[in-house]
Amino acid sequence: MIEAAMIWNEPNNKSHWDPELDPDWSRYAEMAILAADAIARENPDVTKVLGGISPIDPAFMTRMKEFGVLDRVDAVAVHGFPLDWNLWQVHEWPRKIGEIGAVTDLPVWVSEVGISTFGAEEIQVWGLKRTAELLLGKAPRVQWYSLYDLPMAWGATTRHREAEGSSYYRHFYMGLLREDGTPKPALETFAGLTPEMGLVQWFHFEDPRLDEAVEWMKRLGVTYIRTGLSWADSFRPNAFDWFDRQMEALADFDVTVTFCFTPEHRGLMPHHTSPPLVPDEFARFCGDMIRRYAPAMPIGSADMQQGPPLGLVAAQ
Repeated sequence: MIEAAMIWNEPNNKSHWDPELDPDWSRYAEMAILAADAIARENPDVTKVLGGISPIDPAFMTRMKEFGVLDRVDAVAVHGFPLDWNLWQVHEWPRKIGEIGAVTDLPVWVSEVGISTFGAEEIQVWGLKRTAELLLGKAPRVQWYSLYDLPMAWGATTRHREAEGSSYYRHFYMGLLREDGTPKPALETFAGLTPEMGLVQWFHFEDPRLDEAVEWMKRLGVTYIRTGLSWADSFRPNAFDWFDRQMEALADFDVTVTFCFTPEHRGLMPHHTSPPLVPDEFARFCGDMIRRYAPAMPIGSADMQQGPPLGLVAAQ
């Protein structure tokens, strides 16, 4: 079941939102308010979460408060990778959460935290244990990124790719399972931390790992996960066949679904990081997805087979 809807992913990170097109985040704020309202109209019981921020920046959170975004959501979220990308140490986690807690009384979720095996697989074991000591019981949601390594052939969703040096290549080593599906040493450690710790696993369009991932998560004792539904993917042929399959496969988990990624033809610029030309088009997508996968009233299984919701047909 969908327990929460997250509005974008890392909106204060240039790999996911273009700062040149929205230098003061006012466009994001407008879009987030419209999306939160659309989600609430479809199902007020779904928890609305501000897109997990990376870096953890209280100034950004203050800006969202000033724009009124925090009045429309039920929780905020942070992402942290102190052993790979952040300029702070892992033991500073309580302080980083406290910085956001000083801005808002909303619950602070840790919706993405991870340690890569880029340097050595043993580092991930230590990092996972230390992260659990620092965060479990301190945040309502702690979700480990991720189950699988990112296949090298797929490429990471960043703006600068290989120009980032080792920072780019660390994207491919964040999993508890290697690209070929074999376990890393940290997998056993993680199994001892469930169900208190959840997982993050992004599924690419028509991802062949979906069924195997579900089997692994159940075997590991995972009860809550975070994944995404891409606005950009919704314009692909057979998009809703894939969305239906993905959400049906994850039905046994408590799911935080992240709505993000601008279709090239619907952005101010033709890129997934661009603010949309029309902010309420993204909101319509969010509302349509909640109506389809987390309706306030039961609609019957036949409705799952009717194709794209009307709002998405209009958007196309």
